[in-house]
Amino acid sequence: MAKKTSTLAGNQLTLKKIQPLTKNQELAFDSNKNLVLHGLAGTGKTYIGCYLAFDGISKKEYQKLVIIRSAVPTRDIGFLPGTADEKSAVYEEPYKAASISLFDRGDAYDILKQKFVVEFMTTSYIRGITIDNAVILIDECQNMTFHELDSIITRVGIDCRIIFCGDFRQNDFGGKRENSGLKEFLKILEATTHFDMIEFEIEDIVRSDLVKDYIIAKHELGF
Repeated sequence: MAKKTSTLAGNQLTLKKIQPLTKNQELAFDSNKNLVLHGLAGTGKTYIGCYLAFDGISKKEYQKLVIIRSAVPTRDIGFLPGTADEKSAVYEEPYKAASISLFDRGDAYDILKQKFVVEFMTTSYIRGITIDNAVILIDECQNMTFHELDSIITRVGIDCRIIFCGDFRQNDFGGKRENSGLKEFLKILEATTHFDMIEFEIEDIVRSDLVKDYIIAKHELGF
């Protein structure tokens, strides 16, 4: 059973203490830099990013977690029904699930948003803002153009930690006019001294044996 540790959201939520399960996960836990968590599905990239953010917030190192992603890879969010918040709500499900797991409460994500500990936004609304005192989790970044990635990183203000999560092998552009800018963007990050780049491989898959076996078979068959 995981031991309990620090509290958040006015002591309403207690964060579980979790441990890395693989060597590459351990590298992410041990890093004190900004992070690029890149690699295969099922390796815990988003979950680890959320945990590291909440752990830093509970230690008063940061004030909030800002989650950023492209609402839809095809940029067709305008065709979905509802308000902007309703349209983007479906993309918050992974972070709701992570919050429920990390705090053992079904309403954890709602509480975190109500207390302004978590803020979710899409790249459609990133221009003209500055983000300070936050962990910034840029998720599914393979589904962003270079312009979107460039716009995000130039919004980062003081006392922030940035965590990029993604895998350029599974982007959803599907041959459309726009293309993922992740490969080019990573080249720029590698030329700086501010990031640890961690590549998650088959041995890092922790979601389930089925997922691991499927991905191994897919790679062996050349898909």
